Amino acid sequence: MARNVVVAGGGFAGLYTVRALERMLPPYSAKITIISESNFLLYSPLLPAVAGGTLNPRHVTVPIREELDHAQLLIGRVAGCDPERRTLEFVSVEGESVERPYDQLIVALGSVSRNLPIPGLADNAVGFKSILEALHLRDTVLRSLEIAETIDEPQVRAQHLTYVVAGGGYTGVEVIAEIQDLATEVLHLYPRCAAQGLRWLLVEAGEHLMREVPEDLADFTAAELRRRGVEILTGTRLEGVTKTSVQLSNGDEVPTRTVVWTAGIAPSPATQQLGLPLDEHGRIKVDAFMRVAGHDDIWAIGDCAGVPDPGNPGEQCPPTAQHAMRQGDRLAHNIAAALGQGERKPFTFKTLGMVVDLGRRQAVAKIFGVKLRGFPAWFCARTYHLMAIPGIRRRIRLAIEWTVELFFRRDSAEWIPARLPRLSLAALRDPGAVEVLVKSASAEQHGERPPSG
Repeated sequence: MARNVVVAGGGFAGLYTVRALERMLPPYSAKITIISESNFLLYSPLLPAVAGGTLNPRHVTVPIREELDHAQLLIGRVAGCDPERRTLEFVSVEGESVERPYDQLIVALGSVSRNLPIPGLADNAVGFKSILEALHLRDTVLRSLEIAETIDEPQVRAQHLTYVVAGGGYTGVEVIAEIQDLATEVLHLYPRCAAQGLRWLLVEAGEHLMREVPEDLADFTAAELRRRGVEILTGTRLEGVTKTSVQLSNGDEVPTRTVVWTAGIAPSPATQQLGLPLDEHGRIKVDAFMRVAGHDDIWAIGDCAGVPDPGNPGEQCPPTAQHAMRQGDRLAHNIAAALGQGERKPFTFKTLGMVVDLGRRQAVAKIFGVKLRGFPAWFCARTYHLMAIPGIRRRIRLAIEWTVELFFRRDSAEWIPARLPRLSLAALRDPGAVEVLVKSASAEQHGERPPSG
C-alpha cells in the first residue's frame, strides 16, 4: 500500500524535497502531496531586481506543477496539525477547512518579515518577502516621484523624496541599491524632483553592514553605496514610524513617506499552529537528521526549522536558498530510509559562499573562500543565479532578459493601479486583510460604504 508523504510548503525546501523523493522512491510506492499557498516557487534572491524594475516578475517565479513528475499540488494555507491522528489541516483557496492524512510529514513553511514591537512599524512600513511586496515597493518609488512633482512646498516634497531602508544585511543592501538605480534612471522625467534631489538612508542596528561577510567586502559595499549618495547609519535603530517620518535611536527624526523593513525574518506564523516543539526563535526543534523532536514521522527544514549548522557547531543553519535546497535533498534520502529505502544520514552541508549584487555591474562575493568585488563578483553573482534557478527554459529567459536590460532604460510605468491601498507589514501578516483593503478602496472609489472587517 502506498504511503502518504505530505509536504507543507512550496518554497525551496519543500519543492526540492519533493523533486528528490520523486527520483528516489519506486513508482507508486508513495503518494506525495505538496501543500502551498501559491502555485509557484519564488526565487527570492532575485526579488530586489523586480523591485528595481530590471526583471519581470515572471522570471523569478517558477510554476510548481512544471517541476513535478507525479506528485500532487494542493493550494491552501496550513492551519493546524494533529500528530496523534496523523493529519494536517489546511484552508483551501475557497475557504474550506480540509484534513490531509500522512504517514510522513515534512514542514517547510518558510518565513515572513520579522515584525518588531516598534510603534507604527507594522502599519507604516512595507516588508520584502513576497513578489507582491517587491512590486508594491517599485510602484511606491515611482508614485512618490509623481506626487512630489505636483507639490509646491519643498519640505512636503522632501517627505516623498526620502527613502529609508531598515536593515543592513544582504537584502537591505540589494534593495536600496536597486530602487536607487530605478529612481536615478527615471529622475530626468521629473524636473522638480531632480532639482530638489533624492535622499536615501540605510539604517543598520549593528556596527557594520552585512555582518556575515568579511569586513573588507563590507567596507567595499559601504563605500560603493556612499559613492552613489546613500547615507549609511550604523549602530542605529528605528524607534518609531509614522505616515510622514521615522524616529531614529540617535535622536533624529527623518521626514519620509517610504520605509522598507528588511531587518530580519521570522518563521511563518503557521508554524505556531502545528503544536510542535519550538526554540526561542520560534523555529521548530529538529535534530541533525531534520527530524522533529519527539516525532518519528514529522520532519522540518528551511527557514522555519532550527537545523544544526555543520559549519558552525552550536549554531543553526542560516536561512538561505543554498541551505534549503541541500536540506531538501538530504531529507528526501531520510524519508526514503523511513520508508525502507536506504539509511538515514545527518545534514552535513557547509556554506559554499555568498554573493551580493549591488547593481551597476558591481557586487561582492566570497566563493569557496575566494573574495571578489566589483565586476568579477557581479559576473559570478549572475552566473550563480543562472545555475541555481530551476528549469532550463527559465534560465534561458533570464539570460535573455539580462541581455536586453543592458541596452535599454528601465520602464517608469506603474504596474499596480493607483487606487489600490498601501500594503503594510500588518496587512500582509493577516491572510484576509489585503482582500478587505482592496474591497474598501473599491467601495470608496464608487461612493459606497466600505465593508466591515
